[in-house]
Amino acid sequence: MPHFLNLIDQPAELLARLLDRAAALKADRTTGRTALAGRVVGLVFEKPSLRTRVSFEAATAQLGGTSLFFPGNEIGLGWREPLPDFARVMSRYIDCLVLRTFKHDTVLALAEHGEIPVVNGLSDRSHPCQAMADLLTVREHCGGVKGKTIVFVGDGNNVSMSLAVGCGKLGARFVLACPKGYAFDETFKKNYTEKIGGDFPEILHDPLAAVANADVIYTDVWTSMGQEAERETRLRKFAKFQVNEKLLAKAPPHCKVLHCLPAHRGEEITDGVMEGSASVVFDQAENRLHAQKAVLEWLLAVGR
Repeated sequence: MPHFLNLIDQPAELLARLLDRAAALKADRTTGRTALAGRVVGLVFEKPSLRTRVSFEAATAQLGGTSLFFPGNEIGLGWREPLPDFARVMSRYIDCLVLRTFKHDTVLALAEHGEIPVVNGLSDRSHPCQAMADLLTVREHCGGVKGKTIVFVGDGNNVSMSLAVGCGKLGARFVLACPKGYAFDETFKKNYTEKIGGDFPEILHDPLAAVANADVIYTDVWTSMGQEAERETRLRKFAKFQVNEKLLAKAPPHCKVLHCLPAHRGEEITDGVMEGSASVVFDQAENRLHAQKAVLEWLLAVGR
């Protein structure tokens, strides 16, 4: 049973093929209109969402399928009934389950006990669909992924981990520019070393030096959902890591700027950079739709 839980367990050839298909689906919106005919995709979200929910619902509709949305507080994953029971019941009703959840273990448990494909729409350890949209955007605006330098200015969170893996799989250089104490954890380092090998992503604590050869500068919010108690500390420690005009001026002229959104303008990124000519943030947001269409088609296409 195929799943899309993270990028680290997917072959590089599959990721490249999915990006090719996403580009084709974007180029011709009529492509794949009946790929999911008669299929039902369930969306179970414990966390609030705009892009993930709308892009998956639109993707399913554009491929000819139907989506059902279930708020996490109504489902009660793991407390209203055991996860294995939930997975087995849902497998009798729908054809695919997309999760936006707090714990990655929840994603793993539902994939283990269910009999339908599971897509990780976000967990604390991985955001593979976001990374696919990011890589598609890099491919579009930088002439490919291989050999490019992507600098993530922020912390070693689920977004940066997934993108680092995608870069490692497809031959791009990934650099994490972060304050001390906010780099990747040991679990990620171990998994990366064992499953990808090669050079581990470079960690730098000087953002100006980090972007010197960047083809892409990427940032994310400094305080994610679930980290609200750390907000004041994070604002103080990340203050020098804002993606602003001064930082962008240290990068090559062709450098593009990415942000997975929502953005806290004036914190991790300035209005000037968000709205400037280097920003491809809204192309990136759109690419969630196309990348996820490719993933859903791969998992569910009639007659695959």
